Amino acid sequence: MARLADGVPVDVALLGIVILWSLNFSATKYLIGHGFQPIVYSFARYIAAALLVVAIALRREGSLWMARRDLLTLLAAGAIGTLLNQVSFVYAIRLAGVTTTALLLGTIPVVTALLAALLRIEGLTRRAAVAGVISFGGVALVILGSGGSVGGSLAGEVLALCVALTWSLYTTLLKPLTARYSSLRIYAIVLLEGAVLLGGAGSKQLATQSWPGGAWVWIVITASTIGPLVIGNIFWVSCVGKVGPSRAALFANLQPPFATLFAVLLVSESVGWVQVCGGLLIGVSIAVGRHRARSAGPFRKGHVRQALLGMVGRSRRG
Repeated sequence: MARLADGVPVDVALLGIVILWSLNFSATKYLIGHGFQPIVYSFARYIAAALLVVAIALRREGSLWMARRDLLTLLAAGAIGTLLNQVSFVYAIRLAGVTTTALLLGTIPVVTALLAALLRIEGLTRRAAVAGVISFGGVALVILGSGGSVGGSLAGEVLALCVALTWSLYTTLLKPLTARYSSLRIYAIVLLEGAVLLGGAGSKQLATQSWPGGAWVWIVITASTIGPLVIGNIFWVSCVGKVGPSRAALFANLQPPFATLFAVLLVSESVGWVQVCGGLLIGVSIAVGRHRARSAGPFRKGHVRQALLGMVGRSRRG
């Protein structure tokens, strides 16, 4: 069995990481229900995590330098993967709840494959296309099961899908950079950028925030920062390096059911059979879509820019 440098089995570490990530859904709902305004909550976590990860990255690598040609891609990816992703996440939790958000985030693997094909970073196979159809069928069931079609929090469900979309686009945009820089360096810069952007976006909330005084609230937010954002993500990189992304993804796909289970146990949410069926269908789509993507050829400078301009052009014409 593969082990990390400190002797911990990789599979044990991966399971622990997924549990940390899954608990963060319930922690988020608890904290925004106990005194934290949504964007203030995200900013507090990101600024603390950024300072820790930047310090770790500087100690290990001595520098956060990146070539000028990569800065625009990094800034775009950071804005999408931190500002848009986190704002969507906290408001999805607030409006739609943990279970619906967690189940809809199960679409991330399939959405990422579709975006990678759209941006010409990976080829789209027939299996990936079929997985996309199945996945969005599961999305429809999750939304119907939550009541979104008949007066439930449809806005929250749309935001949950935005979380999946922004994370997938963020992951896809960063893929070319991982060939030139360590994941730790990229992550440190993205966290720092995210903290700055969230601070700007949440300036009004920060100005009116009445900081909670209970010790338990601060224990939970400290744990939700150090656990998922720092320890979880840094160890994830190490685990992927040991066993590869495919095996690691098997554990990442456990996040929606774990998050749903914790929401039922910890924050008294409920989940209906229609939603369970939708979650299972999303799980089937992940199984169907698991394959080695066809290469779309070497990544060339300008692919992402051209693809994004094409998307913008089509949206304007529409």
